Amino acid sequence: MYELIELKRACDAIEIPSGIHRVLPQLSRVRISQFLGSGYTVVSDMGCMFRIDAKDADALGLMPPEAAEKPVAEFSEQMVWDQLKTVYDPEIPVNIVDLGLIYSCEITPHEQGGKKIGVKMSMTAPGCGMGDVLKADVESKLSRLPEVKGVDVQVVFDPPWNPGLMSEAAKLQLGFDLDYGTPAARMSR
Repeated sequence: MYELIELKRACDAIEIPSGIHRVLPQLSRVRISQFLGSGYTVVSDMGCMFRIDAKDADALGLMPPEAAEKPVAEFSEQMVWDQLKTVYDPEIPVNIVDLGLIYSCEITPHEQGGKKIGVKMSMTAPGCGMGDVLKADVESKLSRLPEVKGVDVQVVFDPPWNPGLMSEAAKLQLGFDLDYGTPAARMSR
């Protein structure tokens, strides 16, 4: 896989899947398993998984990804969905929209002008400790959109999430059988 990297400095991290905030000490050894969205998923030499924010890339000996200067576009619903697709579950290399975690997204006028966005989302499992982390990612990314004056994200578990909610592209990427919604590698017909 990837080589072990010694952290160049101590850095904040979030333990996966518990969501507990930790400080990884300088010289801790980790492997980067993925970089999607706004953070690195790393595995320590002891087998623990963590998420390290992109702003702390230097601790990994990497250059922080540059924030792309994009021209300010006019607000649209498509812009909201595009932004939601930049949020990833740190354990799964698929965005939360294609995973089927977004149950609803409502855009309404904000009482002080601009837009208010209300999102209902779920997790792949009710006990997932990353719920608050993913919720904060959604809130942060949507609040940066032009004209957005308020974002309300609710994590719900009714109906419970199931693999049938994933997009076909996500199912293919993760090796799920399109007919049955189960991992194709374990299917016997």
